[in-house]
Amino acid sequence: MLQVKKASRLSIFIAIFAMVLCLFAYSPGADAKSRFHQLELEDIFHNTQGTVVLKNLKTNQVYEYNPERSKERFTPESSYKVANALIGLEVKEVADEYEVKRWDGIVREFPGWNRDHSLASAMRESAIWFYQAMARDIGQERMQDYVNRIGYGNRDISGGIDTFWLDSSLKISAEEQAEFIEKLVEEKLPFQKKTMKTVKRIMIDNEQDAYTVHGKTGTRLSDMGLGWYVGYIETDKDIWVFATNVAGSGSTAKQLTLDTLKKMKIVKE
Repeated sequence: MLQVKKASRLSIFIAIFAMVLCLFAYSPGADAKSRFHQLELEDIFHNTQGTVVLKNLKTNQVYEYNPERSKERFTPESSYKVANALIGLEVKEVADEYEVKRWDGIVREFPGWNRDHSLASAMRESAIWFYQAMARDIGQERMQDYVNRIGYGNRDISGGIDTFWLDSSLKISAEEQAEFIEKLVEEKLPFQKKTMKTVKRIMIDNEQDAYTVHGKTGTRLSDMGLGWYVGYIETDKDIWVFATNVAGSGSTAKQLTLDTLKKMKIVKE
């Protein structure tokens, strides 16, 4: 009888131990760690300070270069045009991507800005004046409401209704940018599906047979000391979200992103 009791206790102990091992193996922390991969991109970035966040939306695998910087918040600059376009369409301050705002006649530093623009063409040319005018039309209260709803960075738009994203109060990290774009891709943001589909369409930056890149650059124009490229790439097999920022221009961030996609063979040479 004593031997039977000992055997029974041993069986119970083994069963409990096995359950604990299973819980540890499948804990959220362990699962998250298995999905994270650190990228070695020194051969691409060289002496440029920056970070890249990539996420495969099919496998949930996350790849980061310089993960410390990926958590650091910076002003979004013109990459905020993605959120601004969503809000402007949703509150009907523009009817669609084709509605035109007349150029105010003020000559600005980039020739492509000095003409009439639609929501779509202003996205392509990164015409700041168009999106500043639309932000004024949206107004402080509605803008703050939607920035809160989408959880955009630190949510601080106190720096002026038409300047808060330009080297001012609003700040966001690369990880947060990637999360925002992921929700846009999956149409899980607090906007009508038609609104999100329109913005995804006007973000198309490069369309090839094998892939389509949807992206938006951003540059701190005061000193060219901060550049962004955020968006996603659709291939035959997967969708990858990306968010890159660098101590440089948006053009530099874009090129480094494309070089990273090539190195990872997401885009073929």
